[in-house]
Amino acid sequence: MRANSLALRLFLWSTAWTVLILAVTGFLLSSLYREAVERAFDSRLGVYLKTLVADVASPDQTSDTFPQSIGEPLFELPLSGWYWQVTRLDTEKPEIRASRSLWDSHLAPIEPGRGTVSIAGVRQDYTSGPDNQRLRLVERTIDLGEEGRYLVAVAGDAAEIEDEIRAFDQALLITIGTLGLILILTTLFQVRFGLAPLKRISESLAAIRSGAAERLEGRFPQEIAPLARELNALIDANREIVERARTHVGNLAHALKTPLSVLRNEAAGRDDPLAEKVMEQAGIMHDQVTRHLERARIAARLTVVGTVTPVRPIVAALARTMEKIYRDRAIAVTVSMPADVNFRGERHDLEEMVGNLVDNACKWARGQVAIEVLAEPGPTPDRPQLRIVVDDDGPGLTAEERDQVARRGRRLDESKPGSGLGLSIVLELATLYGGRFALAAAPTGGLRVELVLPAA
Repeated sequence: MRANSLALRLFLWSTAWTVLILAVTGFLLSSLYREAVERAFDSRLGVYLKTLVADVASPDQTSDTFPQSIGEPLFELPLSGWYWQVTRLDTEKPEIRASRSLWDSHLAPIEPGRGTVSIAGVRQDYTSGPDNQRLRLVERTIDLGEEGRYLVAVAGDAAEIEDEIRAFDQALLITIGTLGLILILTTLFQVRFGLAPLKRISESLAAIRSGAAERLEGRFPQEIAPLARELNALIDANREIVERARTHVGNLAHALKTPLSVLRNEAAGRDDPLAEKVMEQAGIMHDQVTRHLERARIAARLTVVGTVTPVRPIVAALARTMEKIYRDRAIAVTVSMPADVNFRGERHDLEEMVGNLVDNACKWARGQVAIEVLAEPGPTPDRPQLRIVVDDDGPGLTAEERDQVARRGRRLDESKPGSGLGLSIVLELATLYGGRFALAAAPTGGLRVELVLPAA
């Protein structure tokens, strides 16, 4: 999952919600468990409180001990954290009776307005005991009329509550953490599985672009099946438009070239200023028509998606052909190239570009033409390039002449056959394919032509 990808967005969004929901759930569970533990602890303290209230309200006259029925050893152990205290409030000086565990300390009553109060009038709250122990305290005021008014209090060690809650929170944290990890892994699987059809479409489009396939094949989920159908329809419509454009370009070429040839032939049979002017203008029209029809043909071909052409057989065949054509001048054409380099484009365009370059080199070479094809990395890893270098040992060109030679129909020497459109067409094709075309001095003293094109 790369940055700014749909998969990463879905994963992060789902993970964020998962973490948030689990965190809120954990907090709520911990809070509910704390309340349950406190209620259970208060119930335990309430039992002792009721026992004390009963002993205060109905003391056993035959017993010298108070209270008579608690029976909890912790109340006898000094500073055990478990304490009881009975305070008579209606005397001038409060009379206090307390458990032996309090030793010489006293329990402070709950301040008014703090803690909670049950229906039975029992108050509960946390307080500090001897040695700053944190205690859970329950207390109740009872009025016995003439027998007195008393405040009965029982306190327990709050560390028991905290230890139990801490153990629960640790178990809860482990459980929620494990559940969160499982949910995140499940989310990752769901994102990858759910977006797999989109990845298949992306890979299929790349295959079409590289020429390995012609259409989107396979079954797709209902949600993206219309997208696949529309893309296939678009590809088919594109091919149909290109075929129609090719047909129209061919028809237009024949429709225009034939009348121009008739005009030139008729003018060639006469010797007067009008005939010369007709010949001159007809030649200009012929060159312009040829050029613009060629550009239209090139543009139409470049709209075809997914064409890949092997380079080696084309260059090797052109080298053999040129040696045969220029056999009378003993031109030797040498080729150096890897075996597996491919051009991302149509075969005819590559033949036309390389053919024009090699033919031009053979026209001017004294005896040697060298062709070298190199595979190179492109501006991005998914856009490799191929470099075609053609050197000859001819007279070469100056820097000013090299600037002029690729212009439209520009010819520096009328003694060589041709229309002067060859290098210009190469430049047009290279530009339309997103490549580059450059002229330089060759190491052999002639002209070096470098053509950079997209590779597959």
